[in-house]
Amino acid sequence: MFVIRDILVSEALLEEQFVCHLESCKGACCWEGDYGAPLESDEIDMLHEMLPDIKKFIPEESISLIDREGPTEFFNEPGFRGTRLHENGACAFLTFDDNGIAKCGIEQAHDAGAIKWKKPVSCHLYPVRVKKVERMSFEALNYDKWDICSAACTLGKSLKVPLYIFVKDALIRKYGEAFWNELDEVARDLAKREDTSE
Repeated sequence: MFVIRDILVSEALLEEQFVCHLESCKGACCWEGDYGAPLESDEIDMLHEMLPDIKKFIPEESISLIDREGPTEFFNEPGFRGTRLHENGACAFLTFDDNGIAKCGIEQAHDAGAIKWKKPVSCHLYPVRVKKVERMSFEALNYDKWDICSAACTLGKSLKVPLYIFVKDALIRKYGEAFWNELDEVARDLAKREDTSE
C-alpha cells in the first residue's frame, strides 16, 4: 500500500491488468453479489431528485419495487446505503440491451440527456472499491477480485492495460486530475525500477 493525497492505494491497482469483457460476463456484477452499489450521501440526494426521469429507463417491475420500498437500502454487514436490490440480487436500476448485456438505467438516462448524473461513482470505479476508515479519516482503494471477472483479467493481460488505467476516468471523477497524475507517476516510476532490476 502507498499513500497519495491522503488516499491509501493498494499496489494491486498498478500490478493487476483488467478490461471489462461484457460479451463474456454480460455485466454480471449488476445482478450477482449480496449488496447494492454503495452510494455517497450526495448521490442519495441526487438519486431521489432525479428518480422521476430515471424511471423512464428501467423495467416496470423495478419501478414497482422502488415505489414500494424506495430506491436505496441500508446493508448492515458492510455498513453502507446502496441501490435497492430485487429479491434475486439484481440491482433495481438494471436493464438489458438486445444482446442480453446488463446496462445501468441511471447511465442510460444520463446518456439520453435526461439527467446530469452519470451513475454511482462506486459502479464507475468497479472493480476498484473505496473503503472509508471513519475513525482515521481516510479512504483506501482496493481491488475487489471476483471470479465473474476472470474474462476481464484475461483481456486486460492480453491488451496490457493496468487496472488503474482502466478506471482512469472514474478516479479523476472522484479524486481529480492531480490525484490521477500522481498515481500515474508512481506507476511509471515503479515500472522503470522493475525494468532496470531485470
